Amino acid sequence: LDTEFTGLHSTFPQNNEPSLFDSPEERYLKARQSVQRFTVTQLGLAIFSNENSNKYVVHSYNFFLFPSTLGVTDVEFTLSASSIQFLSHYGFDYNKFLKDGIPYMNEAQEKILSQQLLGGSWKVSSALDRDVLKKAIDEVTCWIAAAEEEETMILQDLSGYQMFEVQLVLRQALQNVWTQPLGDKKVMVKKVSPQHRQLLENSPYDCCQKELILLSARGFTNVFQTLVEAKKPLVGHNMLMDLMHLHDKFYKPLPESYEEFKRNIHNLFPVLIDTKTVTKSIWKKCPFPRVSNLLEVYAVLCSSNLNPKDPTCPVIALASDCSRYAEKKSPHEAGYDAFLCGSVLLKSAHLLLCRSTDDAVEADPSFSQYLTVLAEYLNKVNFIRGGVSSINFSGEDAPCQHPPLLVVHVRGWPGLNERQIYQEFKALCRFDVRRLSKNQFILLSNKFKQCVLRDYKHHPHLRVSVYRHWRHSPCVNCLLQVSGIVALWSLLAFVLGGAP
Repeated sequence: LDTEFTGLHSTFPQNNEPSLFDSPEERYLKARQSVQRFTVTQLGLAIFSNENSNKYVVHSYNFFLFPSTLGVTDVEFTLSASSIQFLSHYGFDYNKFLKDGIPYMNEAQEKILSQQLLGGSWKVSSALDRDVLKKAIDEVTCWIAAAEEEETMILQDLSGYQMFEVQLVLRQALQNVWTQPLGDKKVMVKKVSPQHRQLLENSPYDCCQKELILLSARGFTNVFQTLVEAKKPLVGHNMLMDLMHLHDKFYKPLPESYEEFKRNIHNLFPVLIDTKTVTKSIWKKCPFPRVSNLLEVYAVLCSSNLNPKDPTCPVIALASDCSRYAEKKSPHEAGYDAFLCGSVLLKSAHLLLCRSTDDAVEADPSFSQYLTVLAEYLNKVNFIRGGVSSINFSGEDAPCQHPPLLVVHVRGWPGLNERQIYQEFKALCRFDVRRLSKNQFILLSNKFKQCVLRDYKHHPHLRVSVYRHWRHSPCVNCLLQVSGIVALWSLLAFVLGGAP
């Protein structure tokens, strides 16, 4: 599975970007604010079927998604300029997203819609739909005054939810009409007697039954629920944000509790595999070039240098009706990235299986064998730039471990802030900075740079040293100061109290 968003990291509130100082819980709370502000534009799903021996046939799908506009609840979301520019560069079809996006809703939104349908007081949130409805109501009210019973008229050019909303509003406003969809953006309106109307309302064939409206409004959420019920291994690449959006958009709004989020995801998808976590480990075990993005990982795993001809290696074939990706690369199209993700998983698993046994791998290894060699990576989702390497969705996270800290002492440079410190050191290494005290800052980098200590040895305003908790911690310093004051007063009391 792969998803594309209208943005990744929200700049509101300030200092919301990922930091090396973050614990998993702190990162979750930051990412939660971003997920609540952005939405999913496209979801890619690639279904790998082990047809026979070691052959896997792939059906890959792209779903353009757009929040449901049915009912009074109107969803707001933010666009990140950099994300929009990035997707546009790779040919993302924003017209399809905005005009033809499949609706979806989570359980909280569905509950609100269900209550509206039961209450019978239908309101329309979309300004576009309100204009269409007003035109339709004007047409019907002009027509019905002179119409005979059983006479009909046709409303045309209705799309999407307008087909439902026109019928619900007309039935609510006029007790002597009945409506029925004709397909192809048309709705038939019939003038009926109150008795006939009552019979029609109780008919099991009424297209405006609450269950049918909810089914339509759920849209892609129906596919999500099918994935949950299937309990198949769910594979992603760097998939923390994907999982958070799945929870927020199709299940329930993200909880404040990080542990509750982990429990919910584990209940929904008991087997998660993050190919970023898997390939990071393979880099340590196998000598092949370290690459950054998913397409490069796929290319390396397919290369003949790494994987000479092996008859037991899984054969991955796109289904005949999904063959476009066999002919053309489409990076950052969700369906293509989902296909790459599953392919990387199979090739990585086969590589690990080959490394785990001294003997030749038996012909046509099964997927269960692949899961066995992947056991240590199951439910471990990659954690970018933080105190742990992965988040464990089936247990407790590993304790945070940070590289050595540097502390910057400032002298004769009043008003220096974190941004200025970042600008000063950014050419030397990639790092994060936090203020420790009025004149001290902490630097944290994945790549500890001795050159930082060397280059700033004789700087007129900045002195850099390795952070020592007993020496630099404000709490320790405060405790030492208080202890010193208490000791001094005790000494004075002893001297003065002992005088003749």
